[in-house]
Amino acid sequence: MKKYFYSIVVLLSITTTAFTQNKLFTKAGVISFNSKTAVEKIQAINKKALAVLDIVNNKIEFAVLIKGFEFEKALMQEHFNENYLESDKYPKATFKGKFDVEKFAITATDGKPQTINVSGTLTMHGVTKNVSTAATITAKGKVLSATATFTILLSDYSIKIPAINKNNVNNQVQVSVNLPNLQEMK
Repeated sequence: MKKYFYSIVVLLSITTTAFTQNKLFTKAGVISFNSKTAVEKIQAINKKALAVLDIVNNKIEFAVLIKGFEFEKALMQEHFNENYLESDKYPKATFKGKFDVEKFAITATDGKPQTINVSGTLTMHGVTKNVSTAATITAKGKVLSATATFTILLSDYSIKIPAINKNNVNNQVQVSVNLPNLQEMK
C-alpha cells in the first residue's frame, strides 16, 4: 500500500512539474486603447494584465481589471468606469483564445519576431464576441513576449455613447496588447 501511495505521489509530482513548465505567465501585461474623433482623443493604459500562454495546447488567456485603466484626465477615467464600462457591475475584461502554432517555432531562441494568428473570445461589459488578429511573438531563451493590436466596436459590447457625447467618443476603438516577459510558472 505504501508503494502504491508513493508511486501516485511521484507520478503527480512529475505530471505537475511537466504541466507547469509548458505554461508561461506574466503579471505585467500592458493593455491600452485609443480612439479619436475630430473633437477628442481618448487614451488609457492598464499595466497590470495577467496572462497565461499554454504552449502545449496552443492557448492564450489574459484578464484585466477595468478600474486599472489610467487616463490623462481624471474626469475621463470617472466617466469610463461609471457611465461606459460600468466597472462596478462588470469589473474585468478577459480574452481566451488559441494561436496558430504551425507558423511559430515556439522553441526559437534567436530573438527573431514571428507573426502568428490568434483567435478567440473577448468578454467585456457582459458581452462575449469573437476576435481574430495577427500577433507578434519573440522568444529569447525561455522567455517570450507577445504583442497584438485589434479594433473593436463599443456597440458590439453594448456600450452606449450618450447622444450628448456622440461627437466626442468614437464607436471604433483600437486595442493594443503587450505581454512582456512571459516566463515559466513557478
